[in-house]
Amino acid sequence: MNLTASLHPPKDNARLAPPWRHALSALLLLLAWVLFLYRDTGIAMVTIWARSETFTHAFLVPPITLWLIWRQRQRMAGQAPQPAPGVVLLAACVVFGWLLGDLVAVNAVTQLALVSLLVLAVPAVLGWPVTRLILFPLGFLFFAVPIGEFVMPQLMVWTADFTVSALRLSGVPVYREGLQFVIPSGSWSVIEACSGVRYLIASLTVGTLFAYLNYYSTKRRVLFVMVSILVPVIANWIRAYMIVMLANLSGNKLAVGVDHLIYGWLFFGFVIMTMFTIGIRWAEPDKSDKTIEAEKARQSTAPPFSPAKLWTITACFALLAALPHIALWSIDRAEGNAQVSLTAPRALAGDWHEVPQVGAGFKPAFHNPSAEINSSYASQDHTVGLYVGYYRHQDYDRKLVSSSNVLVVSKDPQWAQVASGSRSITVGGQTVDVRAAELRGTDLYSQVNPPRLVAWQIYWVNGTLTASDYLAKAYSAFYRLTGRGDDSAVIIVYSPKNQAGGAEAALASFLATNYTVINELLLKTRQQ
Repeated sequence: MNLTASLHPPKDNARLAPPWRHALSALLLLLAWVLFLYRDTGIAMVTIWARSETFTHAFLVPPITLWLIWRQRQRMAGQAPQPAPGVVLLAACVVFGWLLGDLVAVNAVTQLALVSLLVLAVPAVLGWPVTRLILFPLGFLFFAVPIGEFVMPQLMVWTADFTVSALRLSGVPVYREGLQFVIPSGSWSVIEACSGVRYLIASLTVGTLFAYLNYYSTKRRVLFVMVSILVPVIANWIRAYMIVMLANLSGNKLAVGVDHLIYGWLFFGFVIMTMFTIGIRWAEPDKSDKTIEAEKARQSTAPPFSPAKLWTITACFALLAALPHIALWSIDRAEGNAQVSLTAPRALAGDWHEVPQVGAGFKPAFHNPSAEINSSYASQDHTVGLYVGYYRHQDYDRKLVSSSNVLVVSKDPQWAQVASGSRSITVGGQTVDVRAAELRGTDLYSQVNPPRLVAWQIYWVNGTLTASDYLAKAYSAFYRLTGRGDDSAVIIVYSPKNQAGGAEAALASFLATNYTVINELLLKTRQQ
């Protein structure tokens, strides 16, 4: 008896064999169940696609994935579905990762976990032999996750470095401070739109698809993907330099305003088309047809299909997918809904007393805290500003650690961050690291001696101090899992740079004297 023939009817027969009917039904039900349970995560992904030009291309990823799978239908027909129970263990790790990500409201983690669950459902139900045939289409689905903006700060620095160096080599005098620089015709600033992250993510997505469709050797595919990463980065540097030079030579009549972005996309499109035109010259012929018969021959040794095994694994996977939602409901219920109030003390230890606001109304850009204070204190010749943003019941709209929570936004009309680093200080009897930054007031081009602030920042997570975004998230997840809530705060102290004795001495003295008072204030707030 020919097992392959019994499992897979001839191509001209439109009916599916019983194993495939069972398997596809189970897979569709499982995918629908996962999408239903994690619908909020999925909706958040689509919302980001719609509002961010960086990830608009993600709308095309699911249909492209389905098309890529459809192209492999004949090869898949050479295999019988064989559910893989071991995949359930991998799914257990993924759902736990989703739970941790949701506890601390990290979109990237929850969305990666959702896509991972959808992908793992395939080998769980259809088995690894079938999954290997569509491994790239399943992997391509991860391009639907709106992730990658974490590289933006570094890309902005590289763009500024290249642009300033190229301008100087072109004979244009440049004065640079941070991501802002001045040339004789005006001032420029490298902001998020200038980072090139949009070009990079778009190029990587399209370049990876191009490599898969046109090359069949791993070496060529990897090489082209690397080119897809390097080319847009370098092209963005050249684009930024060309725009500044064009504006400078035209007396700021060209390449400013909306022209700035239009010229950028036109240049990027030309570069990418050139890259693909060159890449197609080394395209390889499709060899997939030659392997179909060999795959069908190997299928003759496959174990018999078991519907009971299929539905058991599907049920276990479905139950596992529901467990983090049960755990999250239990954690949220235990934490309650108490409101938070935070009042700035009028006096602190060491003769520090409240004074009018320093720093020309400076306030860190931390969004939607549960409570906050922003006061200034003086002692002898030192003046220090204190900002505390307190967060409770954190979610995707209110969270301590977020890419949008910064000292100064790039388009702030009053302040710009021109330097950053870290300092080790002693507070509360322990040595901790803090983030250090220097801020400059007003526009660099219009004022000779603008005001400057030195700012230090640290996170307080249920009494634990850290300057790391990642550790702050990890501590918060741990405390929520152990039933201690998610109460957290950011502590920022800032001082005029040019004050007597120096800003850093003032900040160190203030924290050494008053951290205990601040900690007690936060602990008291935590008990509310």
